[in-house]
Amino acid sequence: MKQYSLLLVAFLSVIGVQAQDARSFSLNLYGGYNFSDELDYDGYSATIEDGIQYGAGFEYFLTKNNSVELKYLRSDVKIPFYGPNGNQLNSKDKGAFNFILADYTYYFDTGSNLMPFLGAGAGVGIVESPQGGSGTYFAWNVKGGVKIKTASTVSVNINAYLQSMSAAVGESYYWDYWIGPVVIEDYISTFQFGLGATLSFNFKN
Repeated sequence: MKQYSLLLVAFLSVIGVQAQDARSFSLNLYGGYNFSDELDYDGYSATIEDGIQYGAGFEYFLTKNNSVELKYLRSDVKIPFYGPNGNQLNSKDKGAFNFILADYTYYFDTGSNLMPFLGAGAGVGIVESPQGGSGTYFAWNVKGGVKIKTASTVSVNINAYLQSMSAAVGESYYWDYWIGPVVIEDYISTFQFGLGATLSFNFKN
């Protein structure tokens, strides 16, 4: 029985090394911590408070150093909304931020088990408001970190990231001497910095 156990461990180790070396695709599980962000518009303000972010992604390696990924991220946060006098206008302030992003990542080969990387992506952000409604907006992110490879199918990514979404909130009117009134769309954007770790399960095609 002991010999069979040793054979099984050796077999799984070989599979792990092949899958890690192949760089075909990875299933990524995300965990992170987002820091708060303040939003101000026309005398009103909102706070996106700190919160835990989690999600999953499917990453395909075009080459050893280049990959594309489709991922989903979510954070359940409090979003208190304040009036011009500083009084909170929403008694229920629990909402959520969802991101569906397509990423590109470049890995720097150092000849060791440590692979620094940089990446960026774009997609949509879905805000679930404390009042129960939701909205869909343009979103993007940038990231950087290091991938720690192992001899098994599992690797760990330590990363920092900045993610954002933008929403149209109204219109501003300006007077032009030649053409008269000019209407410009107003936008507000969230900018949340975060720190996280990713557990990657690497598989061979």
